[in-house]
Amino acid sequence: MTVGSQNDIDALKEIGKIVALTISEMKRNARVGITTRELDDIGGTFLKRHGAVPAPKKTYNFPGNTCISINNEVAHGIPGNRIIQPGDLINIDVSAELGGYYADAGHSFPIPPFNPSLMRLCEYTHHTMMKVISSLKHGVKLNEIGRIIEIEAKKGGYKVIENLCSHGIGKSLHEAPTEILPVYNKHDKRVLKEGLVITIEPFLSTGADYVVEQPDGWTLCLPNGGFAAQHEHTIIITKNQPIILTVA
Repeated sequence: MTVGSQNDIDALKEIGKIVALTISEMKRNARVGITTRELDDIGGTFLKRHGAVPAPKKTYNFPGNTCISINNEVAHGIPGNRIIQPGDLINIDVSAELGGYYADAGHSFPIPPFNPSLMRLCEYTHHTMMKVISSLKHGVKLNEIGRIIEIEAKKGGYKVIENLCSHGIGKSLHEAPTEILPVYNKHDKRVLKEGLVITIEPFLSTGADYVVEQPDGWTLCLPNGGFAAQHEHTIIITKNQPIILTVA
């Protein structure tokens, strides 16, 4: 969507804050011995308490309130009986709706005691996301997003998951502009406009540069081992620095 009023901005900030707080609450409760379903229930209860509706369930009938992916699972992990173990790499992706407005955010982090390389992967992916966000404003080409992600990943010694994209959001979970690629596409002539609402969500990998859908029809995994991290914010493009909506 493109925001048309201060009311739009305020409503997006409200759902963005709820999404950010939900991730914080889930991360605070993520520990060895808890199941991903129990962690998802914590997120679902938190969203409900704030009047928000889980967007994956509402939009796609996803079998969970949130997506929780572990280790070689990269995205869309279904909450279930899996027990979190020491050293696991966890990704929590929360998207929700309130009053007809949507926000989407993700956060990857390791469970102690962990290999320091996992923390570096998570921190570097966050750095990459913020480098992209700080570079965007009205008039910048959309393909700059992929160009920066690609450059930063190479600098850090990581691969980019090429078949997971950022996207437009606002009045629905996924909307135009679609297919915001995480790699540079010289043929993409689209330009960012003031008021546009999009996600920025790089996925950086120590393994393959693509993910494969599993038989459950949802979970996306690296095919040959390795780890991947994702960080995601929902933002509004302005004439200067973007407004980051998914902050507490």
